[in-house]
Amino acid sequence: MSNAFGSKSTTDDVLAGMDLSGKRVLVTGVSAGLGVETARALVAHGAHVVGAARNLAKAKEATAGIHAQAANGGQLDLIELDLASLQSVRSCADALLADGRPFDVVIANAGVMRTPFGHTADGFETQFGTNHLGHFVLVNRIASLIAPGGRLICLSSAGHRYSDVDLDDPNFERTPYDPSAAYGRSKTANILFAVEFDRRHNAQGVRAAAVHPGGIMTELGRHLAPGELEATVEKINAQSAAEGHPPFEFKSIPQGAATSVWAAFVANADDIGGRYTEDCQVSSVTDGLITPGTPGVRSYALDPERAQALWALSEKLVGERF
Repeated sequence: MSNAFGSKSTTDDVLAGMDLSGKRVLVTGVSAGLGVETARALVAHGAHVVGAARNLAKAKEATAGIHAQAANGGQLDLIELDLASLQSVRSCADALLADGRPFDVVIANAGVMRTPFGHTADGFETQFGTNHLGHFVLVNRIASLIAPGGRLICLSSAGHRYSDVDLDDPNFERTPYDPSAAYGRSKTANILFAVEFDRRHNAQGVRAAAVHPGGIMTELGRHLAPGELEATVEKINAQSAAEGHPPFEFKSIPQGAATSVWAAFVANADDIGGRYTEDCQVSSVTDGLITPGTPGVRSYALDPERAQALWALSEKLVGERF
């Protein structure tokens, strides 16, 4: 695998010289942050992007400048998708299936982080229901549209290190709610979904991988308490200094979206299939101490048996088998 790219690489670095004309990509969460940048970079290199968002008016405003940067026939269309409502998810999937045109890549980018305790329209804990179950239903319903040689890219996070999935109490019905633990569960679920999707579709030439974009200042942090982010960074830097590591640095949004487009179009499919990637590289597995801000994926997030168990539980929760 090429090591030409790393933590400082941007979307334009990764896609430099690439012509994506004729490629069709579905990107969820195109109303802000990484989703908008991912769509922009792909359209600027000729791809036809279908951008999904809960608030179409917000998405239209956020992506207004993308059309001016389009090259080689690149274009952006928008479609409504509320991942916290399975009715909306199914309506979106039905519309894409009715259209019938295949996708070369699906990038499951949308998500929420560290929300107060709450539930989706279907009664699932907000983060697990939105980040995992919404994408689980959407992607599986449109799986037939992913072309042979295509890829599914699931946005996860280093936050998966907070916690493994809880297959016995996914909705915090018996466990005291903790927003970080809930976020960690949902991000571990994103990785496990990629692992099992890859296993199920590899024979058809479709691969799946998980992506950690890095620490980025986006709307995702809107539920953090005032001063919480600053205190967390200060704690990370104190720990890093004690261990001889450089201080934590936030990525820019183009740097954060780089691994998504790298995994989608640049990385070797066999290298990333069923794996967790960050900084435009496949991450190493470690269950030892990991300093925040440094690479590493927990083994439980790549456990194939856990992945299959989560798939079965997810089918039971949403009332569909895939």
